Amino acid sequence: MEKEGGKPAAVVAVVTEPRFTQRYREYLEKQKLLDRQHRVEKMPDGTVALPVLGEALPEQHLRELTNRVAPGSTCVLTQLLDPVPSRKARGFSPAQRLCLEVRRWVEGCGVTWSAELEADLPRSWQRHGDLLLLSEDCFQAKQWRNLEPELWETVALALGVQRLAKRGRVSPDGARTPAVSLLLGDSVWVEHVDNGIRYKFDVTQCMFSFGNITEKLRVASLPCAGEVLVDLYAGIGYFTLPFLVHAGAAFVHACEWNPHAVVALRNNLELNGVVDRCQIHFGDNRKLKLSNVADRVNLGLIPSSEEGWPIACQVLRRDAGGILHIHQNVESFPGKTLQPPGNSDTEKEHWLSPQLIITNQLENGATSDSGRKMLSAATKPAWQRWAESAETRIATLLQRVHGKPWKTQILHIQPVKSYAPHVDHIVLDLDCRPCPLVG
Repeated sequence: MEKEGGKPAAVVAVVTEPRFTQRYREYLEKQKLLDRQHRVEKMPDGTVALPVLGEALPEQHLRELTNRVAPGSTCVLTQLLDPVPSRKARGFSPAQRLCLEVRRWVEGCGVTWSAELEADLPRSWQRHGDLLLLSEDCFQAKQWRNLEPELWETVALALGVQRLAKRGRVSPDGARTPAVSLLLGDSVWVEHVDNGIRYKFDVTQCMFSFGNITEKLRVASLPCAGEVLVDLYAGIGYFTLPFLVHAGAAFVHACEWNPHAVVALRNNLELNGVVDRCQIHFGDNRKLKLSNVADRVNLGLIPSSEEGWPIACQVLRRDAGGILHIHQNVESFPGKTLQPPGNSDTEKEHWLSPQLIITNQLENGATSDSGRKMLSAATKPAWQRWAESAETRIATLLQRVHGKPWKTQILHIQPVKSYAPHVDHIVLDLDCRPCPLVG
């Protein structure tokens, strides 16, 4: 068990003379009272301390040790303030250590440990500084309720944190508000450092996606010097900040409609020293008045950012165009075919005839080497089909918004993470340019 800063928590031990150590050990092992996670220690006065499970050793066991197991022995209880982990314990994973500590504490409370309780322990979690965020699928058994709030102190000590929170289901409110409850501690604000960028936020109101780290690193490496960027789903600054801090964007327009995320975003812009290069647009981005400003647009919303596609086309520079980074969850079930875009009546009204849509196809029907071909062996056919469908639809939207033909071209398809064997979060980098006027 660990306290903040890695210091072990005190454990109870039985102290006796060295010549009785082996008899004591055998008895404690047989009674399942010996703490195998910590070493037997020699005390300064020459006696030996054997760590035991629980907060104390019942009086009946103390009498048994001195009267029957080792007559004539001295038997006292003490606390080891700085216990040494056993060789076996040093090889335990955090989840295994948690199980050992919680079991020891539960049994010390007089509660019978069961396979149900062990299966109900968390195997993974998110850590934000001194706060640990547990998933919703742990500590659900009714027995835990009778052990609160001391249970949470035991869990926190076992994992070396001061605060605990537990995740519920994300609210279907469009703002993706997490249903998170604080189990231990007072403050709900946490700070996370990711690729040298500081993110501070209210863990009960805002989400932080660890799974997007590869995309945040990629964004940070993009050549954005001198560019104006529009981030349509800014959140607390997941992508806004890498674009500003590392990619060198000249200015970012950050759109967000979750008021709690906006508060965090303002703080994070200040924390990272880029507040003067960003304007926050609070509210529904579909009502954004901005237009004709962006060299690049980030659409970082899943499972789909399609509702933001028209506004993304609107904010692109009319004279030069730019690049869209479009996030999407794509299903790749065997035998499933992608439905053509624009199935609704509303979409059909705006679907232009093929001759008005210019993608990256050549006049003879061939495909340019840098465009529609399979981008790599790792690119799944379903990704490619979706990307080509999106490419065509974006060309349609650009034509409608700007009143003239545009050319769209697939630059790159980036996998981010998988949610299931056949559901992948990908990002399409789509180059969008107005066609030169002929004559």
